[in-house]
Amino acid sequence: MPSRGEYFRVAEIVRAGGLHTICQSARCPNIGECWERRTATFLILGDNCTRNCGFCAVAKGVPLPPDPGEPARVAAAVASLGLAYAVVTSVTRDDLPDGGAGAFAAVLRAIRAESPGTRIEALIPDFGGDTAALETVLAARPEVLNHNLETTEPLYPAIRRPREDYRRSLGVLAAAKFRGALTKSGLMIGLGERETDIFRTFDDLRGVGCDLLTIGQYLQPSAAHAAVARYYTPEEFEALAAAARRSGFREVVSGPLVRSSYEAGRLYDAVRDKDRAPCAI
Repeated sequence: MPSRGEYFRVAEIVRAGGLHTICQSARCPNIGECWERRTATFLILGDNCTRNCGFCAVAKGVPLPPDPGEPARVAAAVASLGLAYAVVTSVTRDDLPDGGAGAFAAVLRAIRAESPGTRIEALIPDFGGDTAALETVLAARPEVLNHNLETTEPLYPAIRRPREDYRRSLGVLAAAKFRGALTKSGLMIGLGERETDIFRTFDDLRGVGCDLLTIGQYLQPSAAHAAVARYYTPEEFEALAAAARRSGFREVVSGPLVRSSYEAGRLYDAVRDKDRAPCAI
């Protein structure tokens, strides 16, 4: 729950700019904490998704056409908040020829023009596996290219996704890594996955060179969404983080309320600090 004025300042900037955030649309449990730290994850291309995944609280329906004024308004909000690190995501827009990649690039360029020192993470949908769309986003030079795998391959039908989408998402991350991006992905646990499936997912992500990982507890948004099969303890999240690091991820954030953009700037900084550290003699 919000307890300080900064939360309401962020809420007013978002409202005044006619913007959406994934914090609100996905009912993120960390909204009070993050907004009090004056950080938010911007949701572009509207707040209606063209897919009907069984885990997500974001509204489903027919979206509006892209708003040409949105990039400037997002950039103004980032500047008003003084963000050192901004995360931009979107609903899935299967109705658009490029899946919304052009809108992503426009927002990233606008932020760069308004706040040159701000580092940006692009949390993208799969764009239907369209490599050209991915290249459009990467050409706008996000510091991190994030695409969530969400869950283990056997559970894709449980979240109303075809199993082949799992391999398509791995392909997105592989293509981004091949083009030199620092890549990131996120997993929800608690949907009924087996430990061996979690470890296999770690291996699949590392197999495509994924650098960063978030692991969080799935929480059921409504009775119409997939049910929670299990709640993991904080100690189990710590053990999974240790296992993920052993599998080769450069940095991991894992915990019950961790979401894909939670402490995103800290995760990026941890990797960059390691890169800058002097080599041991």
